[in-house]
Amino acid sequence: MTAAVAERFRIWACPELGLHAVVDTTGSVRLGRPDQDTACLVPLVEITATGHGRLWSGERFIETAIGERLVYRDHETIASAGGGERTTIRLTDAVTGLVAEVVLETGAGTQSRSTHPHNRSTHPRTRPTPAGFLRARVRLVNEGSAPVRLESVSTLTLGGIAEGALDGLTLHWADNDWLAECRWRQAAFRDQVVPLSRSAHGHEGRGCFERYSQGSWSTGRHLPVAALTDRDGRAWLWQIESSAGWRFETGEREGAAYVALFGPDDAHHQWQHTLAPGQEFTTVPAVLVRAETGGLDAAFGALTDYRRSIRRDHPDLHALPVIYNDYMNTLMGDPTTERLLPLIESAAAAGAEVFVIDAGWYDDDAQGWWDAVGAWEPAPNRFPGGLPKLLDTISSHGMTPGLWLEPEVVGVRSPLARALPDEAFFRRGGLRVTEHGRHHLDLRHPAARAHLDEVVDRLVDDWGVGYLKLDYNINIGPGTENGPESPGAGLLGHHRAHLDWLASILDRHPGLVVENCGSGGLRMDYAQLALAQVQSTSDQQDFLRYPPIAAAAPTAVTPEQAAVWAYPQPHFSADEVAFTLTGALLGRIHLSGFLNLMSAEQFALVRSAISVYRDVRREIQDAHPFWPLGLPGWEDSWIAQGLHTDAGTLLTVWRREPPAGTSDPGVLTIPLPHLRGSHPAPVVLYPTVSDCTTQWDSDRGLLTVRLPRPNTAALLRLATDAARF
Repeated sequence: MTAAVAERFRIWACPELGLHAVVDTTGSVRLGRPDQDTACLVPLVEITATGHGRLWSGERFIETAIGERLVYRDHETIASAGGGERTTIRLTDAVTGLVAEVVLETGAGTQSRSTHPHNRSTHPRTRPTPAGFLRARVRLVNEGSAPVRLESVSTLTLGGIAEGALDGLTLHWADNDWLAECRWRQAAFRDQVVPLSRSAHGHEGRGCFERYSQGSWSTGRHLPVAALTDRDGRAWLWQIESSAGWRFETGEREGAAYVALFGPDDAHHQWQHTLAPGQEFTTVPAVLVRAETGGLDAAFGALTDYRRSIRRDHPDLHALPVIYNDYMNTLMGDPTTERLLPLIESAAAAGAEVFVIDAGWYDDDAQGWWDAVGAWEPAPNRFPGGLPKLLDTISSHGMTPGLWLEPEVVGVRSPLARALPDEAFFRRGGLRVTEHGRHHLDLRHPAARAHLDEVVDRLVDDWGVGYLKLDYNINIGPGTENGPESPGAGLLGHHRAHLDWLASILDRHPGLVVENCGSGGLRMDYAQLALAQVQSTSDQQDFLRYPPIAAAAPTAVTPEQAAVWAYPQPHFSADEVAFTLTGALLGRIHLSGFLNLMSAEQFALVRSAISVYRDVRREIQDAHPFWPLGLPGWEDSWIAQGLHTDAGTLLTVWRREPPAGTSDPGVLTIPLPHLRGSHPAPVVLYPTVSDCTTQWDSDRGLLTVRLPRPNTAALLRLATDAARF
């Protein structure tokens, strides 16, 4: 097709998401809502390359020279696994010879329809469900005669949001940090993207609202998830799936909002990638979900379904076993046989089904283990009779034995630092990178991968380990330079090799459970969570600080993958024991604490929490999260988070100390509009002996909860025969 066409025409449509792709009169393909002026839309792909920048200089990565030149070549739609569809739209740039293949996948309830007469679509599926998604990735091929040095490539761009009604838009994004994960923020769109009187000067602004990762902790600063909502309950929610750099931006174009999603780029991640003639590059995936009503809760429900649809299936995701881990506020990286034996016995008696020996099991070094790790051999002085014997003891108590591992790092004092070649490690400027006493393996190198394969196979096959907690406690910076590659390209290459390695160990050991941990939740992205069964949500040791993290965790990870620490201690009051346990009951319990030193009354509180969890966990794997008070603030005294399940509604309510100088009568009214007109008879599931009381107003759909003392919590069930979610 030439750069000019007689008239615009639509090549793809997804009515369930209210989106279509249209070829305009210049041949450009743009994605947005039907019946919009294409001027407010952005090109389907935006690319910057050395020598080919932007048409309007600024902070935006849209309005690029190559993006404006890309024109429609052809497209096709085929049925994909699970009843969705996959459409590939091909674009070409006559100047560079680049061909962009844009893959748009719909599923989990959506049904796209290719409308151009030359499409080769199969019959669309006939079983629609209420929510769906649009997943995108872009494959670039250089069909030209000269190399092209890429500096940024969009995965998905969408324009025309809230055309003419930007004053009613709200931005939502999440800050993330060690011990303070999933802290959601919101602001009026116009507070971040101010009106500029475009008619007075004839140009768009140069800025945008953006968030991006830095270094190898993909969620060390922010979650790769954000949203726009409007006053009518519509929501546009997106997620980028990368452990190796990501960025999103939103701003104004021709009186409407746009969103552009990217993997790593040059400006933020030191990523450049040279495509020689005949070579190709594929972007990281990203997904968009849209809710026509219901706002953020409805959109996160759709995103939860999508996350489940892309995950590797595993028995753990259906069984949801109770996990005891010896680390948090307990052994803290100093395990021995003597310390572990009473914990193993008490964890089994409490109802734990997995027992994980966390950090320190390899430590026999007088100088400490932090900068000496890498060989992953047991410390003989810690385990008389051997660590395998202790793992057998765990098995004999009916629990799956687990171990902590930090596979991607090698301490500077480790023998592995000398045994492996320099090429097996991250390097920049020809020098091996060192961060916090560690080197970083490059899993593209066969020696690095062979070492880790040997370690995992030994732990699983020879020692009977069935659970691995894979931690990641350094941010190695922009990446590694292997020959002429840029650091960001090296990090992306390692990231993809790391995912391949994770898949390979699960292929070899299909029963093995893998927990993803990055100093808690600092690498909480769905590139890895599509493979790992469990995600650590935080390293937060203060049980009173955990509720906003636990409540917001389902925004980052499905509830059945979200591991929340519950660490009751012998010096806790009954309220405190119940408080720390309650917060984990709608996710994955990561039990810890000196259970062996508890009184009979305290231990009974632990056992009853595990019993309640075993009753409700079968509902969690299909449930949708919601937040009747809105997403929690870090200092909120009242927090509520629930799950819509097939059996009704599960709701956790926390009451913390109010801010200094304020009073709190201990009574809260919670709106539950989905239950209005029904009679759910609220029941307190935990604590089983509780002074929490409730009152239900059926006509208004309001639940009044009374927690008479601060720093208490309760898990409630509201079940009706008529309610199906």
